[in-house]
Amino acid sequence: MKRGTILINAYATSESELYSVKRLKEELDTLGIQTEIRRNVLVSRLDTDFCIYLDKDKYAGELLEKSGLRLFNRPEAIADCDDKMRTYMKLDGFPMPDTLAGPLCYLPNEPVKEELIDGVVSRFGLPVVVKECFGSLGKGVYKADTMEQLREIAEQVKCKPHLFQKFIAGSAGRDVRVIVIGGKVFSAMLRTSQTDFRSNVELGGKGEKYELARDRITLCEAVARRLNLDYCGIDLLFGEDGFLVCEVNSNAFFGGMERVTGLNVARAYAEHIINEIYGENV
Repeated sequence: MKRGTILINAYATSESELYSVKRLKEELDTLGIQTEIRRNVLVSRLDTDFCIYLDKDKYAGELLEKSGLRLFNRPEAIADCDDKMRTYMKLDGFPMPDTLAGPLCYLPNEPVKEELIDGVVSRFGLPVVVKECFGSLGKGVYKADTMEQLREIAEQVKCKPHLFQKFIAGSAGRDVRVIVIGGKVFSAMLRTSQTDFRSNVELGGKGEKYELARDRITLCEAVARRLNLDYCGIDLLFGEDGFLVCEVNSNAFFGGMERVTGLNVARAYAEHIINEIYGENV
């Protein structure tokens, strides 16, 4: 009997995440894989052929991999994507917005240094984007339009890993989300928002099917290879001289992508896993 496990965060409740979980189980079951959904509560071993790891707990992931289990994605790849600054460093040489790591403060009562504020504005100008290094669905991403706003945001995030990034004006309220499966671009959609500089569908953005040019397909596939990802969502920004890689999400939700494009993301991911584990082309 062929068996698989989908391991999700112990506290997962979002509709977007649970949709992806349900769809993956449906397609794996259809393809003859008895699939169990489990929450990641004190899990260090699993009696299964493989695990689709839809959590970001790097410790549990590494323990499972150490036991000999094949995870999709691998723990190191998930960790590289989960930390936005680590992603930026791993993708050295790829077109990305100019970025600086924010200094971490260990003394909450110590005010943000004015030399930091001056240095960020000198480097990037205004507006400038500030991001917490850990966060999904557009959470922990801020835009500072003035020095005062920048000072307030910097004060808010100073004790958390964070970064400062050049604001890409030509991409305000719009980007392209690309799904890559098994090293190949599978689908893409243009995301737009009329009310927010972030275009996430979960924040009210709208999606429509988007056709990628060959050079952009090549870019996304190279990003997935660099990060050793079986599956990912890559966000591209509209830069002055072409697309820029903004972020890479190892556990990208795909409900919006399936609805907008009509493509079966879950089936494609399931087929890739079956080919990797059993050597079977479905």
